[in-house]
Amino acid sequence: MSRRKKRFYFNLLGICAVIFWLLMLGALVKKVHFKSSANASSYAQASKSISSLQRDWREIYLKDKKVGYAVSSIKPFENGYFIQEENILRVNLMDFGGSLYTLTQCKVDRNFFLQSFYLLMSSGVVRFSLSGKVQAGVLIIATGKGKEKKIHKIRLKTRPMIEIGVPYFLKTQKFKVGNSFTFPVFDPSSMSQKELVVKVTGKENLRINRITYNAFLLETHMWGKTLHIWVDKNGSILKEEGFMGLTVVKSSAARAPENLERDKGIDLYEIAAISPDRKLPNPSHLGFLKLKIEGVDTESFPAKALNSVRQKFNNGVLEIKREALPVSAPYTVPFVDPPPWLDPYLKPEFNIESDNGKIKEKALEIRGEDQNPISVSRKLMGWVYRNLEKRPVLSIPSALEALRTRIGDCNEHATLLTALLRASGIPTRLAVGLVYVHDRFYYHAWTEAYLGKWVSIDPTLDQMPADATHIKLLEGNLEKQAEIAGLIGEIKLKVLGFGYD
Repeated sequence: MSRRKKRFYFNLLGICAVIFWLLMLGALVKKVHFKSSANASSYAQASKSISSLQRDWREIYLKDKKVGYAVSSIKPFENGYFIQEENILRVNLMDFGGSLYTLTQCKVDRNFFLQSFYLLMSSGVVRFSLSGKVQAGVLIIATGKGKEKKIHKIRLKTRPMIEIGVPYFLKTQKFKVGNSFTFPVFDPSSMSQKELVVKVTGKENLRINRITYNAFLLETHMWGKTLHIWVDKNGSILKEEGFMGLTVVKSSAARAPENLERDKGIDLYEIAAISPDRKLPNPSHLGFLKLKIEGVDTESFPAKALNSVRQKFNNGVLEIKREALPVSAPYTVPFVDPPPWLDPYLKPEFNIESDNGKIKEKALEIRGEDQNPISVSRKLMGWVYRNLEKRPVLSIPSALEALRTRIGDCNEHATLLTALLRASGIPTRLAVGLVYVHDRFYYHAWTEAYLGKWVSIDPTLDQMPADATHIKLLEGNLEKQAEIAGLIGEIKLKVLGFGYD
C-alpha cells in the first residue's frame, strides 16, 4: 500500500496507537507476576549498598530493529538513593514517524522502597507529568499545575519499590541458581501496585556487542508467558526479553544513541495486526460475527469482558451481536440516585477528569438543555468525532489533555468521551479490544455507556452502537488495559460466520 493511501486510511478510520502506548507503559518489558500469598516479611531486602554514582545505558529493540535507548543513574545520599531514568523511543506508526521522551526521577530508602517520584512524558504536542510521595501508608499523587492541579490518594498494600529502582536493587543481591526474589512494585504510568517475582533458573554464556558474559538467567511469568532477564555476577542487567519481540540490551554512552530507526523498519501496526482466515465485506454494517479464537490460552480470558450484552464466549468460540439501541433510558440526565453498582462509572478517575471545570463546561455546552441520555450520548460522541484530529499520540491518554490539544487516536477519543459522559451524569466505562479495518483486526479502544443496558459507542469511527467487529477483550482504566499485552502477536482469529443488520 502506498504511503498516501496508508495515511488516508489512518486519518479516515483513526486506528489507535494502543501497541505503542502499552510499550510506553512498560507493559511489554515488565517482569510482574501477580501473587497473593506474599507478605511484607517475605519481601527481599538489599543485602549490600551502592556507595558511588553509577550510570547505565541500554538499547531498545523491537523485532531486531533498534527503536530507542535508555540511560539511568543512581546517586547515594544520606538515607537512601536518588535514581533517574530517561528513555528515548522512535517508532513507525503506519508511516507516521513518532518519538517519545520519558523522564522518571525518584528518591528511595536504602532498601529501595519508594519515598517520592516525578514522571514526565513528552511526544511533541502532548506533555504529561505527575509526581508523588509516600506518607503514612498512603501514596499521594499530584497531576496538573496551578488551577488544574489534582491530588489522588492511593492506599498502599505495603510500601512499594518503583520500577526504575529494580535494576539497582538487583545489584545489591547475591545470585545462586534456585534462588527467587519477591518485592512490591508501584508503576506510576498505570497507577498500579503489583508484586514482582523473579527466579534464578540457570547460568549461561551471553554475547553482547562482541563481549561474552558469564550470565545468570532470571525468569518470571506474566499473562501466560515466560519472560527472561540476564544479569552478570554483580547483578547488572545485560539483556531483557519482553513481549512481541521487544528486547533491551546493555550498551554504552557512545553506542546507545546510534542508528535509531526513523520513518522506516517495522511498523507497530503491522506486527500487531491480526489477519483472519477470510475477509469481512462492509464491516461497519456487520450486525453479527462468530469467531474462533486460537493461539492463546482462552481459559485465562476475563469472563466478565468476553460475556456481556453483545458478546458470548464458550469453548474458544466468540459470538458478537451488535446491540439494539434502547428506545428510551430509565433515567434523565443527570442520573439521580443511581444504584450503587453504577457509582464507579460516574466518578472521575486518574486521567478521566470528569469533575474538571473545563470538562463539565464543554459537556454542558454540547448537550444544552437535553436530558435524554441517549440523545446526549450521541451528541457527545459526534462532537468528539468531529473535533479531535485523528493521529497517533504517544502519551498516556488524558481527557483534559485531549480537550486542550484536540488531537488523538482512539485512546484520546475514548477517554475524552468517557469523561464528557460522566460529567453529564451518564454511567460510562472504557473498553479495549480489536476492530476490523481494511481487512485486518487492529487493537482499539472505545466507550460503553449505561442507557438502561450497556451500549457500545465508538467516537473514533462515529458508531453508536459499534459494529460487530468490535471485539471487547478488557474493560477498565490503565491498570486493567495493560493486561492486553499478553495477547499481542499471539492471538489468531478464524471467521466462522457473519451477518448484517
